[in-house]
Amino acid sequence: MFCDTHCHLFKEYYDNIEEVLKLSKEKKVNKMIVAGCDDKTNREVLGLVKYEEIYGCLGIHPEDVLNYKEKDLKFIENNLNNSKIIAIGEIGLDYHYDKNSKEKQIELFESQLALAEKYKLPVVIHSRDATLDTIEVLKKYNVKGVIHSFSGSLETANIYIKMGFLLGINGVITFKNCNLKDVIKDLDLNNIVLETDSPFLTPVPFRGKVNDPSKILDIANFICEIKNISIDRLVYITNENIKRVFDN
Repeated sequence: MFCDTHCHLFKEYYDNIEEVLKLSKEKKVNKMIVAGCDDKTNREVLGLVKYEEIYGCLGIHPEDVLNYKEKDLKFIENNLNNSKIIAIGEIGLDYHYDKNSKEKQIELFESQLALAEKYKLPVVIHSRDATLDTIEVLKKYNVKGVIHSFSGSLETANIYIKMGFLLGINGVITFKNCNLKDVIKDLDLNNIVLETDSPFLTPVPFRGKVNDPSKILDIANFICEIKNISIDRLVYITNENIKRVFDN
């Protein structure tokens, strides 16, 4: 059975969470990690982890850098004792739309990395158009975790791997013009985990539809074709990788 290591199963996107869980189980996905992005979704994560299949991580996304309050960070810290909260995330840097908030983003990023280091929790990293800064900031902290939605070069992949991070691979790998297919060919599968980023980044041939954790199976099949391995082998490898990072 697979685990979707990164999804956003919030009311904003899904009318019936039980149906999502049922469909996922039918497609051999029996665990999922829901990532918070701001105070509202962090509170939703705490409600969702009541489901046996769902684990959570709490964090402030870089796109929320101009809206968050210090009390939102305190809320995260106050809930890290919940046994179903297994990481701090989704955190990181995103310069795609806003390059003017770089300093504030780095400050927010560092404050959350410090929390992860303090409580010995893994981190789930969002990095978009900010690779160099992300790497430089991560070097300052003794943390491990996942580089969410990785789509960079083999060189960048190897830098993150040497730093002790796994790479989150999702539906982007199925996109026609994505170079990640070539990168995966040269990567050891001991360095990846699978994710959907639901409801976003729906894999081919379902693009245009709302994504959900059941699509892990489609992503997995695509990778198996590239690497010429069985689905059972990929299940085993990725589940062992997950244990290595998320099991304290």
